[in-house]
Amino acid sequence: MPSQLPIRRVRFDVCPWGDSADPRRELLPFVDDVSLVELVAGYERASGFDVPGTYAGLVLDHFNVGDLTAYLMGEPESAYRANRGVIALLGCDCGEVGCWPLESRVVLEKDLVTWRGFTQPFRPQRDYGSFGPITFRRNQYDRAVREAAAAVSEREAH
Repeated sequence: MPSQLPIRRVRFDVCPWGDSADPRRELLPFVDDVSLVELVAGYERASGFDVPGTYAGLVLDHFNVGDLTAYLMGEPESAYRANRGVIALLGCDCGEVGCWPLESRVVLEKDLVTWRGFTQPFRPQRDYGSFGPITFRRNQYDRAVREAAAAVSEREAH
């Protein structure tokens, strides 16, 4: 019988990115109140990977995710997901997703959502097998996605 994965909590903060007078919007995932950037940086450092943790959230003004809800749910209609079978949860700290993404599959079940199969496509030899999977309650994940989409919509209206 497989071991039960711990259930985590997720949130997606929409925050300013960059230090210009008109900063861009960054969508930054948090797992149990720790940014995904911090979590993966710690894993990469402990694993001895080169250039560990050089990530940022998704800079929404540089990366058109389309429908944010569909994207974060891993729906195949999202262009990134359709082309790669995964979504980028993080982009490069330069603000460009295509430069240095952290990718994952989003597995939806009735009561759970799981991020699994983490990859760094520019370092395919890296093994993220013990980084994740990360599992959330479906209702909590859905709520976090709705809140992020609402925050993005609100900022776009201003």
